[in-house]
Amino acid sequence: MEMEQENNTNFAGFILLGFSSSPEFKELLFPFFLCMYLLSLLGNLLIMVLIFFSNNLFHAPMYFFLSHLSLADLGFSSNAVPKMLQILVSQKNTISYSGCLSQMYFFVVFCTTDNFLLASMAYDRYVAICRPLHYTTIMSYKHCLVLAAGSWLLSFSQGLLYVFTIANFSFCGSREIPHFFCDLHPLLKLSCSDTSSAETLLMIEGTATMLGPLILILLSYILIMFKVLKVPSASGKYKAFSTCSAHITTVALFYGTLMGTYIRPSSTYSGSTLRMASVFYTVVTPMLNPFIYSLRNSEIHGAMRKLLRVWMQKREIKAELRLPHNKPGASLENYKDDCQ
Repeated sequence: MEMEQENNTNFAGFILLGFSSSPEFKELLFPFFLCMYLLSLLGNLLIMVLIFFSNNLFHAPMYFFLSHLSLADLGFSSNAVPKMLQILVSQKNTISYSGCLSQMYFFVVFCTTDNFLLASMAYDRYVAICRPLHYTTIMSYKHCLVLAAGSWLLSFSQGLLYVFTIANFSFCGSREIPHFFCDLHPLLKLSCSDTSSAETLLMIEGTATMLGPLILILLSYILIMFKVLKVPSASGKYKAFSTCSAHITTVALFYGTLMGTYIRPSSTYSGSTLRMASVFYTVVTPMLNPFIYSLRNSEIHGAMRKLLRVWMQKREIKAELRLPHNKPGASLENYKDDCQ
């Protein structure tokens, strides 16, 4: 017992093995993942800015939840990808013990928040299509704020549960994690403590947290489907389904890899499978979500045009302010003509 405590006290951190030790392979992956990460940052930041500065979008429940989803995706990718890029471009692949726990904590927080927000967005679509007369009452701004705040608070609480559980384990053997960030199952496999009871508890809790929102999403869309099938016109059916297409695509991408990765014992995990699956929900999905929600969305396009107009007007005002004081109302073209 004393030996375990001494090893745990002197434990410096972990070694993230990343994808490959081949320099050529790293040189190929670095620009690829860097471009995807930058697209994810720009896309999610743009969605958040457009919704925040558009009063109509900000007070629309679907876009209110979308802004929170973009924030969660931004944190999701920023939690893991910068460290992955550092491993690819340099030889520094170590992470401190506290840094590893912090990375795992925020991974759980942002992943769980995505779950709850996607369920809230599905419920919003159900109310909009199946109970349109009560939509403004049920999905009021106050109710949306409660759903969003509850999603974040529950996620922070779950993250603390995971961190406190891992913090009680001893790590006295290998420090090498066959991953590009500190994930739960690789850490459980490295521990020299008995993790069987904790692993069962975390798997049950994690499965319930994942399947609960997913069941609500599936139930919402089953009820939506029955409602839409009763619509007599084909155009009406298409319009109803088109409002849900972006959300369905995001749900399929997110849960498709997440469920196949985490709802099973840690002893069955392989490093390569875990890494490849993790790339989808930490890099690919956060990058694609802004495109999915904006490509065919006229309201997002309108907010973008409005923001561009405001930006251009501010530039014109600044240009006019730089003109001589004796011609405060002159345009830039008139000023050039006077100089000639």
